[in-house]
Amino acid sequence: MKASAIAYPIQGLIKYHGLKDEKLRIPFHDSISVCTAPLQTHTTVEFGHEVDTAEIDGKIAGKREMERIMDVVNILRKRARNDSGMRMVSRNSFPSNIGLGASASGFAALAVAAAEALELDLSLESISKVARRGAGSASRAVTGGFSRWFAGTRDEDSYSKQLASSKGLDMGILCALVPAMKFTETAHKEVLTSPFFRARLEYVGGALDDMEKAIEERDIDRIGELAEKDSLLLHGTTMTGIDKLILWRPETVKVILEVRAMRLDGIRCYFSIDTGATVYVNSRLEDLSKVKKRIEALGIATLECHVGDSARVVEDHLF
Repeated sequence: MKASAIAYPIQGLIKYHGLKDEKLRIPFHDSISVCTAPLQTHTTVEFGHEVDTAEIDGKIAGKREMERIMDVVNILRKRARNDSGMRMVSRNSFPSNIGLGASASGFAALAVAAAEALELDLSLESISKVARRGAGSASRAVTGGFSRWFAGTRDEDSYSKQLASSKGLDMGILCALVPAMKFTETAHKEVLTSPFFRARLEYVGGALDDMEKAIEERDIDRIGELAEKDSLLLHGTTMTGIDKLILWRPETVKVILEVRAMRLDGIRCYFSIDTGATVYVNSRLEDLSKVKKRIEALGIATLECHVGDSARVVEDHLF
């Protein structure tokens, strides 16, 4: 009744914004993301205990964290007809809560490990529906690579599917780390109060099709261009909601301007920002060292990444 899994966090390419059903975490529209390896969450789950416990990066899970964990575990436990207590231990290989998608990889690894521990024979697409209940983006971290989360209208048809793996897509991803607290749930809740939200809904359908085509054609420049535009539209919507959330920091803007300067110098790279201050810089893998040198010259710490694949079961247990 014990199993472990590893999952990679995600960078939103065509990002989702807002939930039409907060309990089931069903968004207003589809979204596409890419997993960022070698960053990873490693999680071990064991059933057969008296009570449910969870530890994340050496700390006991807080009340809200535990509620979200049980939203995932209880679905699988009910399906397996197992009412025993669960112990979960999870470790991230990267800083959490600074815009690197730790909740996505965390709930993806949890769902895959728990399903394996309970001996449930489920496809990754089926597990993505369960992981979604912990964090929407976790659905795409389950299927990995470049994945599309189909919003659906109810629990059964809101799931993720992989569009392409890392093979043949040598995309470099540099994470420019800008420490700042994230307010993802707040941003999703207030999205309807922005005058730009309806315009975003009209735009996103075509953007999803364009991104899927760019991925199919292995067009790294087009992928970067579309993700950059979507980032600006998403943050424009966030900044004009009722709380006027400005999630960027001065360092965020420095990276944006440096990316534009690099393009003028012939380095083809593009920024992408999820609901936080940290910036992803997408480029060809062969140009990653040049991008890293330019960003670190700004005094900003970085992490070098490449495209990561789907979540998977591993034999290495954390306890």
